[in-house]
Amino acid sequence: MKLSRPVSWFLLAFGVWSWVIWITFIKNLVKDGSGLAFDDAGDPTAYFWVHLTLAVVSFVLGTVVGGIGLRSVRTLRRTS
Repeated sequence: MKLSRPVSWFLLAFGVWSWVIWITFIKNLVKDGSGLAFDDAGDPTAYFWVHLTLAVVSFVLGTVVGGIGLRSVRTLRRTS
């Protein structure tokens, strides 16, 4: 399958955006002082584990989608 140049760049940008957003979110989650992510004893709560799982899945999907976009951009540059 051949992707157009705009679609290729969009996929690459989506992958990068996914990493930037979720890294920022994880940093904020770890520093959480509101009591949502960690209980009074300092142990992670269900909120923490659910959001960590969401972040990991988003990292994987962002990497896959961004990788597809990167491969397509490289291919388009070689053929033009």
